[in-house]
Amino acid sequence: MKRWVLAVSTILAGVASAQQEPDWSKIEVKVVPLAAGVSMLVGQGGNIGVSTGKDGVFLIDDQFAPLLPKIRAALKTLSDQPIRFVVNTHFHGDHTGSNAPLAEAGVVIVAHDNVRKRLGLERVNPGTKERTPPQPPAAWPIITFADSVSFHLNGDDLDVTHVAAAHTDGDSIIRFQKANVLHMGDTFFNGMYPFIDVDSGGSIDGIIAAADRGLASSDASTKIIPGHGPLGTRADLQAYRDMLAGIRDRVKVLVAQGKTLEQIIAAKPSAQWDAKWGKGYMGPDAFVGVVHRSLTQAKAAGSK
Repeated sequence: MKRWVLAVSTILAGVASAQQEPDWSKIEVKVVPLAAGVSMLVGQGGNIGVSTGKDGVFLIDDQFAPLLPKIRAALKTLSDQPIRFVVNTHFHGDHTGSNAPLAEAGVVIVAHDNVRKRLGLERVNPGTKERTPPQPPAAWPIITFADSVSFHLNGDDLDVTHVAAAHTDGDSIIRFQKANVLHMGDTFFNGMYPFIDVDSGGSIDGIIAAADRGLASSDASTKIIPGHGPLGTRADLQAYRDMLAGIRDRVKVLVAQGKTLEQIIAAKPSAQWDAKWGKGYMGPDAFVGVVHRSLTQAKAAGSK
């Protein structure tokens, strides 16, 4: 049990608040072209979605502030227009780290209501009890929405839709209608078990529902940007959704049998999927532990 608690604590420290800093000078920001005027930037942290054209540059997430010069340099290869908007898919630091300097440069930050709320709160790591201070107001989105918002720019229509209680309680997925590109944020970790931030309103049922929403919004030709991992397809997202549901269902049965967390981990309910999905941020034991916590926390809340 201590092993998976430590693993989750490390993720919270490293992914969400980026306290274990890498050598930024060695990190490359690479451009992956997806369609006319639409690209993905891969660096350190969450994958960035980009729309470029006569209306300016539109970003989905912005990784870490130390990488902003490299992000700007990559964008210069795509457009000489200024960055006008950033949409944050959720509040974690590897997706919002450049918010403040971009906002200070005049970029408009947009996100779900709960992203603004959580960026303004102190964060306490449940494993280590380490405290992360709130982000400065300059990093907070100045335009927020409850359910959805649309952008009409660069010859496309971009639909931003909130998906409830998924990776966090403030997740959004973004659909480029004409380019047929979908950015799933951290509701989709391509090729690896996802981190579900239960302490920030995430849940296994919600992240499966987000995958279902993505599947309903895509077809066989859709290019799907995950929060982490390589560019995906609808088939990749379907396999991810099936894996999540399979492990959720197996853990749920063990919980109903009265098994302890240690017994559930020992039963290896994720064994069928570990070879493909268990080598990323979350090892199998850690992921099973998070699924268990999500299910039992929801059950406890429902019984009150």
